[in-house]
Amino acid sequence: MSFGKGLSRKPSQPKGRQLEDAALTEVQALLGDEPRRRDLLIEHLHKIQDAYGCLEARHLRALAEEMRLSQAEVYEVASFYHHFDIVREGEAKPAPVTVRVCDSITCSLKGADALAAALESGVDPSKVRIQKVPCIGRCAAAPAAQVGKRAVDHANEMSVRSLLFEGTVTPEIPQYTGFEAYRASGGYKVLERVRSGDLTAESVADLVLAAGLRGLGGAGFPTGTKWKIVHDLPGPKYLTINGDEGEPGTFKDRYHLESDPHRLLEGALVAAHAISADRIYLYMRDEYPAVLEILNTEIEALRSAGIITTIDIEIRRGAGAYICGEESAMIESIEGKRGLPRHRPPFIAQVGLFGRPTLNHNIETLFWIRDIVENGPDWFAEQGRRGHKGFRSFSVSGRVREPGVKLAPAGITMNELLEEYCGGMEDGHSFKGYLPGGASGGILPASLADEPLDFGTLDKHGCFIGSHAIVVFSDQDDMRDAALNLMRFFKHESCGQCTPCRSGTEKMEKLLAEGDWDQDKIADLDAVMRSASICGLGQAASNPVASVLKFFSEEFEV
Repeated sequence: MSFGKGLSRKPSQPKGRQLEDAALTEVQALLGDEPRRRDLLIEHLHKIQDAYGCLEARHLRALAEEMRLSQAEVYEVASFYHHFDIVREGEAKPAPVTVRVCDSITCSLKGADALAAALESGVDPSKVRIQKVPCIGRCAAAPAAQVGKRAVDHANEMSVRSLLFEGTVTPEIPQYTGFEAYRASGGYKVLERVRSGDLTAESVADLVLAAGLRGLGGAGFPTGTKWKIVHDLPGPKYLTINGDEGEPGTFKDRYHLESDPHRLLEGALVAAHAISADRIYLYMRDEYPAVLEILNTEIEALRSAGIITTIDIEIRRGAGAYICGEESAMIESIEGKRGLPRHRPPFIAQVGLFGRPTLNHNIETLFWIRDIVENGPDWFAEQGRRGHKGFRSFSVSGRVREPGVKLAPAGITMNELLEEYCGGMEDGHSFKGYLPGGASGGILPASLADEPLDFGTLDKHGCFIGSHAIVVFSDQDDMRDAALNLMRFFKHESCGQCTPCRSGTEKMEKLLAEGDWDQDKIADLDAVMRSASICGLGQAASNPVASVLKFFSEEFEV
């Protein structure tokens, strides 16, 4: 029996997106001799985004092939970070120039929404893309924007359009103390003393402890204690530096790095030597292109001068994810992964970067190391007020006459900070309230402006000092609108890993946007988010809402 010619089977084809030879050649050219290690995935994604203005599907496929990773793995990492523009087959590429308009709390007070709307109405979307984005760390110059990588302080429609007309999209590098000037003023002599053995690891840690230096990224943990814990653990060990200050209202680290970057670098090398670290990883937010350029330049100068020897400093670039300011999420990002916070224990001191003991510090913490060693711990400790120790870099913005980074004593009050360092309130504005610790620190009324500003002093009010980011509100500001702005930020920046944070911020934002300030609903959401979220984002996201209900009841009077 004949069945005729029979069924023919088509040649086998691999499933999924096919590799394009041209795309592979382009990716290989971009990566050059760079290692194809898994932890460099985000760095390689940046190279493609910078070169082509987006991440086309064909390039993601080629990168997966080149790094011997699955396409799904590359895609899930790229799609996690806001600064990567993924373009699928058949989709249009984004406009060649992106204008980012900050709409976080201070910029919102200063007219960011109106600025964004004005810009959107007058540009060709095929040439210019207008984006409203979370805090870009220029709160003292609100409203702030970025044209490409060029920062625009006190932005208005004319200043932004002028840069677009001129095609000015590269970062402007501010005047700063470079390597030669820093060394001429005594820089790196502390490092020499440590390396020569004149100062032992234990003695430096003791000096830092005696000074009362604490983690100034927000946690406030004693710095010297951290060093001693990690020092006693077996190697290899790492030092990570958290430069991802994405908290709305915070810009002190940018200020220090744009003025005197070597104080950080010397402090980092001293700390790394003190714990016998094998390598330093400096994680810097992508919103600071000028800082990234400065750091790359000055680190290379240290290599050329032979100051960087066995312990190198490697910069890792963030990609627009606030959650990576949380130390374990930052470590995940350095490893080339999505920035998802880890469950604890174990703590990163024991099991940190690449599974090894890790010392993590904020920029400002390391900034003080040289001064403490040179001037003695008593010099630093005696700078505080009301029994508190040291200086603090307060990022002050909002309705003040003179915003900016204020180097002031720990334990200073808000009223003192306002009058002694900020020139008082803006003309026509009366002091109403303030964020003492950035977006998550809660909101306090002017009646509590005589409380000392330092770690632990505001806990009794349900607030905290955090990164010392102060946003000042006046009688012309609606605190309900402020709380809604902050909750929108947390909703946008939730990593989505845990339901209490992911769904809690979404639900809370929806209630506030609808004008539903039902205290029972909010209290239920607040309790779940605080008790069940994995990290501080979800645990503290409702602080502004709870504060407004507690301290600003007049806002709800009909």
